[in-house]
Amino acid sequence: MQILAFDFGTKKIGVAVGQTKTRTSSPLEIIRVKNNSINWENICSIVDEWNPELILVGKPLNMDGTESAIMEKVNSFFNKLKKKTNIPCEYVDERLTSFEARQNLSELKTDLVDAQAAKILIDHWLSEN
Repeated sequence: MQILAFDFGTKKIGVAVGQTKTRTSSPLEIIRVKNNSINWENICSIVDEWNPELILVGKPLNMDGTESAIMEKVNSFFNKLKKKTNIPCEYVDERLTSFEARQNLSELKTDLVDAQAAKILIDHWLSEN
């Protein structure tokens, strides 16, 4: 099964793709958010290109498990993504994914942190399913 993951942020959205058959994942790209406006055309184009059977979205939780301040925007993104794509969507706990992504990348590739964080979302999902 093909999977897409989105690591939502107010300035950048990281995107990654994964495959349950091979249990692999790869960072895809970063979508820039400009003037608080999400490029839905770009997101829908990626979804059409990869044709996933499942979409994962990082759920930003505080270390104590409570929802972080950005959760309202993430919920809005999640619901609109589900409505626009008509593909099953699931949340994945994203605590420490950006930290882990930064550790995995060299200083030369820091612009890829969000896509790497989305890849880690898929890896976490694959390890639990």
